[in-house]
Amino acid sequence: MRAAALGELYDRFASLVHGLAHRVLGDERAADRITHEVFAHVWEHPDAYDPQQGPLRTWVAALTHRLAVQRLRATETAALAEAGHGSAEATEELERRVRHASVAARADYIVQAMPAPLRAALELAYFQRRDYRQTAADLGVTEDEARRRLRLGLQLLSTAHDTAAPGAPPGYGGAA
Repeated sequence: MRAAALGELYDRFASLVHGLAHRVLGDERAADRITHEVFAHVWEHPDAYDPQQGPLRTWVAALTHRLAVQRLRATETAALAEAGHGSAEATEELERRVRHASVAARADYIVQAMPAPLRAALELAYFQRRDYRQTAADLGVTEDEARRRLRLGLQLLSTAHDTAAPGAPPGYGGAA
């Protein structure tokens, strides 16, 4: 029974987990390892999820983010030590890269999790360079509705820079 539940979770969240890990790490093999670690953690610690803290999807994303950032820090710290760069500048650069990867991962998660009408409007406006009038026509909605969807989508994306606390995972128990 537990194996079937894990299989269902994997089917639902594997692409999310792998995508977030890849976004943070920028490496396919490292993302594969993090994906394995996330689902191993879920298997070994099923009670770690607290429904009172938020949706399962958000918890899985937060776990993925935490493990990926830990891996990024460990990998980069080892590379800096190997190269003989233990300076404050190198440490600041590492933290800047971690923050950038975290914001990018949060933005990816926000876009994946937003309602389809908002996502469709943003995709038309930003990836296909449509203005709100063209977006409205393509979606078959009023211009006011297209502007509303774009505004709401952008408001959601603007939270990608928010953090509940330094080092907080994306969206779990904090700003989402």
